[in-house]
Amino acid sequence: MPALKPTTFSATIRWLGQVPETGEGIRSVPVQALELDWDGAVGERHRGATRPSCSRMLQQYPRGTEIRNVRQLAIASVEEMADIAARMGLDKIAPEWLGASMVIEGLPDFSHLPPSSRLQGPDGVMLTVDIQNRPCQLPAREIERAHPGHGKHFKPAAQGRRGVTAWVERPGRLAVGDSLQVHIPDQRAWNHVEAARRS
Repeated sequence: MPALKPTTFSATIRWLGQVPETGEGIRSVPVQALELDWDGAVGERHRGATRPSCSRMLQQYPRGTEIRNVRQLAIASVEEMADIAARMGLDKIAPEWLGASMVIEGLPDFSHLPPSSRLQGPDGVMLTVDIQNRPCQLPAREIERAHPGHGKHFKPAAQGRRGVTAWVERPGRLAVGDSLQVHIPDQRAWNHVEAARRS
């Protein structure tokens, strides 16, 4: 029995970017296409089979512990970025400020896509969604540089809206304008998730 269910939901890639391999900060640089291998986007700082654990994993590991890299890509949505900007009193949020790898359009409630969902590109390239990307101070600093006084509003405005992190399950190529088909895990949510969150 298949574990993943193809859906009629799809998204269009509106923007692609890479965080340079060297340098400071989270700011990404726009590109027209990404070449993806097993380690992520070629030429991107966040690529690799493993990575050092960060502040998001302190309840699991000491900071800097080598773990599997399921944060090869950071994907945001046009709709949620517009919502964040409106909540911050800005006209727009630039993908570069978020350190985004990709911005898609057309998937409602994108940041809450089920973990382990897949996004499949035209040539068969497949991205596996890990988990929701939590807001942090790095984008806030980029926003503050562009709009002094607004950076402090990023974390509350972006809560539940910053998109997802993902890793490459099957290598390939993605370009601006490509369509991504959504595949979701064919299982219901765990009955005890709310109890586990309260524990």
